[in-house]
Amino acid sequence: MRRRLLMAGLAGLATLGGPLRAAAQAAAGKPIKIIVPFAPGGGNDVFARQLATQLTTLLGVQVLVDNRPGAGGTVGSDAAAKSPADGSTLLLGHTGTLAINPVLYPKLPYDARNAFVPVAPLASAPLVLVVPSVSPIRTLADLLARAKASPGKLAFASSGNGTGGHLAGELLEEVAGIKMLHVPYKGTAPALTDVLGGQVDLMFSVIPSALPHIDAGKLRAIGITGAHRSPRLPDVPTVAEGGLKGYESSLAYGLMAPRGTPEAVLKTLGQAVAKATESPALREAFKAEGAEPLAGSAADFQALMQAESDKWGRVIRQAGIKPE
Repeated sequence: MRRRLLMAGLAGLATLGGPLRAAAQAAAGKPIKIIVPFAPGGGNDVFARQLATQLTTLLGVQVLVDNRPGAGGTVGSDAAAKSPADGSTLLLGHTGTLAINPVLYPKLPYDARNAFVPVAPLASAPLVLVVPSVSPIRTLADLLARAKASPGKLAFASSGNGTGGHLAGELLEEVAGIKMLHVPYKGTAPALTDVLGGQVDLMFSVIPSALPHIDAGKLRAIGITGAHRSPRLPDVPTVAEGGLKGYESSLAYGLMAPRGTPEAVLKTLGQAVAKATESPALREAFKAEGAEPLAGSAADFQALMQAESDKWGRVIRQAGIKPE
């Protein structure tokens, strides 16, 4: 039976050639599991599910998504770190879980810096800086002028301490030399609700959550935090274009495996992921989340996560940020 299952898996790799067979051999006919350390519905989950669909076709073995939310991604990351290093369990991680959490949380139940090795990069998604449509702030220059005139008066919302939106605001303070008031919430929805109502002045939001309100004319987008403009909001300048050169804050997503996974398996899984990211369905999933494919090798992604850890570690220490 084991041999028949393996041969069935290998048959699905015929169009991709011999190098990808090692991945199916590692799975030996068993399903491959992608752990998502967050609840269903967010970018990690959307990307993982579409990726799983593509990999199932490419590898000829079933690829499943396993949501393990909790503690800002720590619960799922811990489960992945302690899984067998044979290619059967993978982690869909991003800057928050791979680069920020190891700095933000003083004690994690796993060795965050050494638990994983990269399989392949997937996508990069910026945030959008929004204000209520009735706000007198129309541009980034307006925001900076007001913040400098009244230090600590402008309030920015986030979905919680140490989240991407919080750190994006802290980075803005650092780069621009301003001081704002951070107002953390328990999630993006309540934070956006108070921005919409005018109780808070501004927010760095994930694009999918803010976009309906931008389209409805209830929020004004004044900046994109990435290195270049978002295809979802092509008329909105980047923060760097708005006058803060060198400012960038994006979430980079990548597929990881427990350390010790054989190199041959990592290589062939990486090739399969690269093939999957060429699919229109996965690219459409990226676009829907305001993300774009992230080019580069597994080594490039590893270097990016190290650079991001250094960058955000500095911001966290300087701002004295503690987890909730």
